[in-house]
Amino acid sequence: MNQLATTGISRCPIDHSAFSNASNNGAPASANGCPVSGQAAAFDPFSNDYLQNPPEYVRWAREEEPVFYSPKLGYWIVTRYEDVKAVFRDNKTFSPSIALEKITPNSEQANAILASYDYGMSRTLVNEDEPAHMARRRLLIDPFTPEALKHHEPMVRKLAREYVDRFINDGKADLVDQMLWEVPLTVALHFLGVPEEDMDMLRKYSIAHTVNTWGKPSPEEQLKVAHAVGNFWQLAGKILEKMRQEPDKPGWMRYGIRLQKDHPDIITDSYLHSMMMAGIVAAHETTAHGTANALKILLEHPDAWQEICEDPSLIPNAVEECLRHNGSIAAWRRLVTCDTKIGDVEIPAGSKLLMMSSSANHDERKFEDADHFDIRRENASEQLTFGYGSHQCMGKNLARMELQIFLEEFTRRLPHMRLAEQTFHYLPNTSFRGPEHLWVEWDPAQNPERKDPAILDLQAPLRLGEPSASAISRPVVVQEAKLIAEDILKLKLISPDGKPLPRWTPGAHIDIECGDTGISRQYSLCSDPADTSCLEIAILKDPESRGGSAWLHENIKQGDRVRIRGPRNHFRMDPSAEKIIFVAGGIGITPISAMAREARQRGVDYQIHYSGRSRQSMALLDELVALHGDKLHVYAKEEGKRNDFASLLAKPDVKTQIYACGPERMLDGLAKSCQDWPEDALHVEHFHSVLGELDPSKEHAFEVELKDSGITLSVAADQTLLQALQGANIDVQSDCCEGLCGSCEVRVLQGDIDHRDVVLTRAEKEQNTKMMACCSRSAKGEKLVLEL
Repeated sequence: MNQLATTGISRCPIDHSAFSNASNNGAPASANGCPVSGQAAAFDPFSNDYLQNPPEYVRWAREEEPVFYSPKLGYWIVTRYEDVKAVFRDNKTFSPSIALEKITPNSEQANAILASYDYGMSRTLVNEDEPAHMARRRLLIDPFTPEALKHHEPMVRKLAREYVDRFINDGKADLVDQMLWEVPLTVALHFLGVPEEDMDMLRKYSIAHTVNTWGKPSPEEQLKVAHAVGNFWQLAGKILEKMRQEPDKPGWMRYGIRLQKDHPDIITDSYLHSMMMAGIVAAHETTAHGTANALKILLEHPDAWQEICEDPSLIPNAVEECLRHNGSIAAWRRLVTCDTKIGDVEIPAGSKLLMMSSSANHDERKFEDADHFDIRRENASEQLTFGYGSHQCMGKNLARMELQIFLEEFTRRLPHMRLAEQTFHYLPNTSFRGPEHLWVEWDPAQNPERKDPAILDLQAPLRLGEPSASAISRPVVVQEAKLIAEDILKLKLISPDGKPLPRWTPGAHIDIECGDTGISRQYSLCSDPADTSCLEIAILKDPESRGGSAWLHENIKQGDRVRIRGPRNHFRMDPSAEKIIFVAGGIGITPISAMAREARQRGVDYQIHYSGRSRQSMALLDELVALHGDKLHVYAKEEGKRNDFASLLAKPDVKTQIYACGPERMLDGLAKSCQDWPEDALHVEHFHSVLGELDPSKEHAFEVELKDSGITLSVAADQTLLQALQGANIDVQSDCCEGLCGSCEVRVLQGDIDHRDVVLTRAEKEQNTKMMACCSRSAKGEKLVLEL
């Protein structure tokens, strides 16, 4: 792997001597014997296909070759969600030092031009290694907290109103030229504390900085870009000197200047100069592009646009879905500091990585029906557009604020706006992406404010943290409600407008809200995943119901409208499994039925073992018999039959996976019978858990240090860690809040954990490196250190 061979314009890091034929052990190969596949060799991030749709451009890689080497670029390309997130998380193995390195090296003449301007761009928060990075980040983060950002809201609203006023009666506008470029720039300057002068020049310079760093300018263009970047550098220095004269005025740069007095070794002159220049680009371009992308995709989906026009409370989650589906940052870069592996691919030290966050955001392994644009997507905020870990974008909540306010202004004043006929063009570069123009049109006579000027006084509340449950729920109609077994109600749910519902994968569930009770419950989907016309769930009326199943049985009827969240999947099948044993107890058959259907369609060797009190109490039994025949084994207690796990699982098999859902007693017995099986052979889904229920009189309060954020929080005895994190506006996903689903997992760097979830394996709990924030706590009330 360390032997280098020259191929074309780059140096291939793969040992060609091992590949004398066109392929080696199934590795993809080109005709000359190079194990770099033809598609990898053709990868070109400056091509129009990439610029138009980066996730689609590398779909083949997500599916077939998730980590590949690009000879044209000289980089390894990382395309899947978990791999990209793992690279973000480990900034020691994967150094951010090349994040701002020129992807196309300058000519000597261009370098000479930059030197003539005394250009000296140094490390910033974006491309700085530890320990210097966190020392600076901790000092400089306070102005980025949601609380500190609140005082910028009136200014952002005022700007949005003024700019829309300029073209509201024109009937046509280029939103990029007439608003979306200038307003985020003004907000960026205001946030930094820069006077609003030389805006046109700053706009020109920031484009040049993007081309200089992430683009592929021609030799002639390099000279023009070098002059612009040099001027940008000098202007940034002059503005910084002006700010030093009045350090007590507001703005992030002046905040840094004040901190410099007490921390001169951490916040140096050269650092401030570099941050002045980088901050304008970071706070401006990504938001400008992000808003243009958001409006473009919303207007391409008129139903979604209409929904947020009618219900502004949907806007915060719509913003998250826009950032996921069509974000302004397509990729980031890292340098590999030691020999390592990403997925199953060996990566040598010194390699360069292009982590395609845009591709990760379309990974079906993470996001159900990932290509579908769904403003009610439950986990949209897990997008990686803002990065992840210690280098996650500090300005993410400022960007969210602007996006929400812009969308609110447009949906209220121009709900009848539509995309004009046009061809979209993008600035050729690897990482930042947004249309150069966005032409829209409308009929001014239909402007709502002409009939009702009072709409201009309306204002929706901002939400800069986790989207609310109501904002991610969707209405559905109960097409059918019938008892299919003793105390088991099956619901068939369809869209009110008859349109397709989101696609899902076997093992997925939905949350269904129980009217106005404030109760919602999770139920596994048991219909055919290929049928998007409906979603089906089966609900057992639990004699010990906490209100959910009893309410649904007693109140739901055909024709009712209910609200659901999801689908979402924490119980996925391994697509590579060669043999599967499905085990279900009682109502646990619901996810298993969808999985078994999938296994049958794939041609996998499988068997189903289904236990119940009696055949009359076993849901879906006739359907399962018809579909699976002798692969189905039924154990009805009243017939004296019982599933013998010890016999069924007597011989461990490394090629066999076991998927099980049912009562806790059954799952405990299954786990004991699998003790000699490989650690990852058994996959289970639990009905519920009481392990995480809080009794404040018996709990310890404790502290958590968020190492990546430089924040320490207190978790009260009557509070979960998840509640404390979300209260501080730390982005942590949550779903079940019972330790069942695994969505709120956080990494633990230090401290003993009282694990109360049913997600982690025994070995994972013993490692003490991760916990579920919704239920698990400090074991002794001592401080925990988390990688957040």
